[in-house]
Amino acid sequence: MNVLDRGRDHALALFRIVVGVLFVCHGAQKLFGVLGAKGAVSITSWPAGPAGLIELVGGALIVVGLGTRVAALISSGAMAYAYFVVHQPEGLLPIQNHGELAAVYAWVFLLLVFTGPGAFALDRVIASRRQQHTSSSLASA
Repeated sequence: MNVLDRGRDHALALFRIVVGVLFVCHGAQKLFGVLGAKGAVSITSWPAGPAGLIELVGGALIVVGLGTRVAALISSGAMAYAYFVVHQPEGLLPIQNHGELAAVYAWVFLLLVFTGPGAFALDRVIASRRQQHTSSSLASA
């Protein structure tokens, strides 16, 4: 891996971690009523409860880089749903309907689906250990 590839992987990891932490904050705000929220929502209240759970769990998985592509795909879908169902009926453009954040999150998470987690991801650690285990199993056979 050359220096440019390594730099890209580290930048992607930093991007993933920052966005994931911000997403976790949204979930914590919804579900626990913290971080300036006016109150908590029940996990069973539609659509805020399931959205908060996706934000909390999906964001945490994205932060640590575990199941990143799947977590990002589900998170992207949740944010696309939020944009089209909650925000878009209020106006045509995101600037009009206050849906900028939902739209940006949807695209950011879709990007992570295709790029993967970058450096410092548990996905990579697990894959590396599996490869080492497979290599040592083949060598001993």
